[in-house]
Amino acid sequence: MKYVRMAMEKESPEQMGYDTIRYNLSESSVHDRTLADIGVELPDMLLFYGDHLGHPGFRELVAEQCNEPLAATAAAGDGPASPGRPGTAVSADNVLVTAGAAHALFIVATTLLEPGDHAVIVRPNYATNIEVPRAIGAEITYYDLSFEEGYRVDPERLAGMIRPSTRYVNLTVPHNPTGQMMALPELERAVEVVESAGCRLLMDETYREMTYGEMLPVAATLSERAISVSSLSKTYGIPGIRMGWLVCRDDALMETLLSAKEQIGICTSVIDEEIALQAFARRHEWLPYINGKIAEVFRVTRDWVASEELVEWVEPRGGVVCFPRITVPIDDERFYRVLLEDHGTYVGPGHWFEQSRRSMRVGYGWPTIAELKMGLAGISAAIRAGRV
Repeated sequence: MKYVRMAMEKESPEQMGYDTIRYNLSESSVHDRTLADIGVELPDMLLFYGDHLGHPGFRELVAEQCNEPLAATAAAGDGPASPGRPGTAVSADNVLVTAGAAHALFIVATTLLEPGDHAVIVRPNYATNIEVPRAIGAEITYYDLSFEEGYRVDPERLAGMIRPSTRYVNLTVPHNPTGQMMALPELERAVEVVESAGCRLLMDETYREMTYGEMLPVAATLSERAISVSSLSKTYGIPGIRMGWLVCRDDALMETLLSAKEQIGICTSVIDEEIALQAFARRHEWLPYINGKIAEVFRVTRDWVASEELVEWVEPRGGVVCFPRITVPIDDERFYRVLLEDHGTYVGPGHWFEQSRRSMRVGYGWPTIAELKMGLAGISAAIRAGRV
């Protein structure tokens, strides 16, 4: 493994120091929440080694969440989850609890890839999805998403990138950093592609419950060759407990993934699992509030793009991030310096995602409405200061 520290991590707001930023538009989640916010009360606990798969009750809740679309469709009497591909319910035994989604992604990559193996990875992407295969020494074919094509993933183009040595295809839906979605027939076709090729689909679904419209099914319910990854960090605003999971219906592969987790850290924190259990058990109570707030800050961001002639975007359809780009030549060093030093605003520059620095990830779920408006105004002012 040849580890390289990621620019996204070196320049993260927690590394920069939150006290150096007035308007933090770099975050890719809702605002961090306290134990009181989510109604958690910690009992006196025995600090033992927990279940190696993860807390059984929490795994049951994750399985229940995965199966909700199937149950809703069956209750409506409409047949399978979709006309083309019926879904299959998952059980708690198909869930492996991890220390955040990043841990799950690491486990999958190091389990499936060896030096010289091949992976197809959508780019831009969350940095871990790219850097871990690189550290392993895998060969990577990048599916580079295009602004002009609406950052759309074409399953047929994916199919043309797969080789006999391909171990998995990695997609992120809703997509980070662009906020784009796949249509259900596109997801189903992507599943068919990996099944036909005999490889895997690694689906990062961290933003799934933040879809602006009907959610896609959990990919792992569509195929034993799909691995779904998610966490409580983005939608639930509790990244500090490091609680994520992966879902896989291939029993043999799950045994290997569990082995990887055990060899890294045996189990996850029983305190984190208790917090996650209580928070996730109440998700139906406060997801409407979270999504209502997201809708409000999204409207503010959309109105800013509509009024700012020097910025364009592909309008997001999920998540709490967008990836606008500046439409005029700029001195990008000056732009980012002025943005932070003069306007106190911090965004995720394009180089975090190996893209042009004229593009930036703007997170609109973390700041307050007032902070978001001030930060967006700062971007407008900094563009004009950096224009050449």
